[in-house]
Amino acid sequence: MALLTIQNLALGYDAHAIVQGLNFSVSSGDYLCIVGENGSGKTTLIKALLHLQEPISGQILIGDGLRKNEIGYLPQQTVVQKDFPASVREIVLSGCQGRCGFRPFYRKEEKQLAEDNMARMGISALANHCYRELSGGQQQRVLLARALCATQKALLLDEPVSGLDPKGTSEMYHLIAQLNREGIAIIMVSHDIAAAVRYASHILHIGAAVFYGTREAYLQSDVGKCFLTHQKGGEA
Repeated sequence: MALLTIQNLALGYDAHAIVQGLNFSVSSGDYLCIVGENGSGKTTLIKALLHLQEPISGQILIGDGLRKNEIGYLPQQTVVQKDFPASVREIVLSGCQGRCGFRPFYRKEEKQLAEDNMARMGISALANHCYRELSGGQQQRVLLARALCATQKALLLDEPVSGLDPKGTSEMYHLIAQLNREGIAIIMVSHDIAAAVRYASHILHIGAAVFYGTREAYLQSDVGKCFLTHQKGGEA
């Protein structure tokens, strides 16, 4: 059974659709990359999947034991977020807030979960460091550890390598791929079509044309061929 099933989804503002006709699903172990032109509705789709914005029409169904607040989210970083004056441990632990309900404190098991996920991301030694003093790659590891505190099933990543140097980019993709191999479903919004082609099991393309299918099917589709050609032309 799928973790997420999206049926005939239309998204936009004030009843004006930015994107419509979205039909796709995400199951345990899937690695879905969402690609498309700027302004095509990728950010709006993120908000809908996180239940922060209601769709104009269609449905977002959850299943396979996934709860509504159990999608771990790694946002695209802003300058303000990069300068956040909190410790690494505090930020990672804040990922457990969805587990607390109305309880104003963290339990022992939640504190342990934060410690475990810091170890998982190789940042235990940074636990007491101030977040804003870290490198970009270290900050992304902190945010990924935080997201893991919210889920055991699905991660939603918005441009997770934005602003990272080549070494940091490679390490981040390696970490994400490892989590996927452990069975966590990955939903990644990215402008990096090369990474999508390399890592994704499925690709959702939204824009003037909509495509959903396996990576192999995307590479053979007219939508995929056109977008890849355009991307290569933009890099020239």
